[in-house]
Amino acid sequence: MHASAAQRSQDLRDFLADYPARHPEDVTTVHEEIDGEDVAALVLELAARGREDMLVCPGVRGLGGTGLVTNVFASRRRVARLLDARPQQLHAAYQAAAARRTTPRVVSEGPVLERVASGPEVDLGRLPLIRHFASDRGPYLTSGVIAAEPPPGVPGRAGNLSYHRAMVHARDQLATSLHSRGHLWQLLGLAAERGERLPVAMVIGGHPLFLLAASARLDAGTDERDVAGGLFGAPLEVVRTPRYGIRVPASAELVLEGTIDPELRADEGPFGEFSGYSSSRSTHNVLTVETVLGRREPLLLDIAGGNTADHLNLARIPREAEMAQKLSERFPEVARLHYPTSGTHFHAYVALRRSRPGQARQVMLGLLGWDPYLKTVVAVDEDVDVTRDTEVLWALATHLQPHRDVFVVDGLPGSPLDPSSTAEGTTSRMALDATRAPGFDGVRIDVAARSTRTARRLLDGGGR
Repeated sequence: MHASAAQRSQDLRDFLADYPARHPEDVTTVHEEIDGEDVAALVLELAARGREDMLVCPGVRGLGGTGLVTNVFASRRRVARLLDARPQQLHAAYQAAAARRTTPRVVSEGPVLERVASGPEVDLGRLPLIRHFASDRGPYLTSGVIAAEPPPGVPGRAGNLSYHRAMVHARDQLATSLHSRGHLWQLLGLAAERGERLPVAMVIGGHPLFLLAASARLDAGTDERDVAGGLFGAPLEVVRTPRYGIRVPASAELVLEGTIDPELRADEGPFGEFSGYSSSRSTHNVLTVETVLGRREPLLLDIAGGNTADHLNLARIPREAEMAQKLSERFPEVARLHYPTSGTHFHAYVALRRSRPGQARQVMLGLLGWDPYLKTVVAVDEDVDVTRDTEVLWALATHLQPHRDVFVVDGLPGSPLDPSSTAEGTTSRMALDATRAPGFDGVRIDVAARSTRTARRLLDGGGR
């Protein structure tokens, strides 16, 4: 029986024991020894076959026996199950849980404290990390969550969790890229103003709900660790790192504690980014590691990089949920919102109930204004399934007149990882109204429900 939210374990290992037992059809275990690059290839091949299996890979060369799990977030159904919801309830379930923010509970002990190494004992060459793509500069950490505490004496500023790709630069240093518009970048700037380095801790391997919380879109005064408590239904249990007292999950697999020097730089990249391109755009920051905490035999929860559903869903589900709530509160005509994998983070589809003329444009303007990553929004009628690209393309083909139903705004800030954006990261944005115009007299073809049931029975083997 599935545990209630109040009883839910915060340990990745409990999830990995429980989920395959309840949903064995949703998990594939690779018993053969494979190379690191084979992991991402497996994820992409599964997607090409229409599958979203969670992958368990106990034998990956170069990891020294460390087990690897990946593709956890590729399935929206699986993420919804984490929140005790059905897929169609995912946005509402995430928003409701995230809103129940709870301050973490500091504990004195936890599995992450089983082994502690510091000073000359630190050797990042022993980290479990893999090369995902042949075009990557080298092996990368893709699931590392950097935690920082609130800056001293700055009102309205909370601590932060955020994702940052990282590769080994030296025995005790990681080269990483920060988000130059993100809160961690801002915290680093505040430390630079004080003439200090920024203490941080990188968490490697945590429960999927902790990782989902780290993707939350928040204001600078809200800490993602509080959101994690809401998703778990109980305070996130944390320990403080030995040198800087940074709060990290007590059940994490590995934690790297150290500092980021605002002045220190190191080359990193190219790396396979969510755009589907290998990106060398980077802030080239350096995380100097002073302490390594971890379990005696850590596991690696990997995020398949590139434009995989695993990578994209982890970031876009919180974004979608926030946008869906904003839209439904402002525009009751909104029936459904979807960010397709085919559009990386740059496209959104929104389905609308029949409304007054101009309302589709208003909704699309809201989306393009609220989400700085979006470049293209397509509005369709509510009978169009926005989770299927083919349905949206059909609506574009049969409902849209370009001279009437398309508008473009340029010179807006976008994603610096968009390879088509300017060097400053500016982009143009486009809205396409593929809803049926007033007076549209087309009638959709209809297939009888009885005939559909018969077809499915025959194709499922019932006619043999």
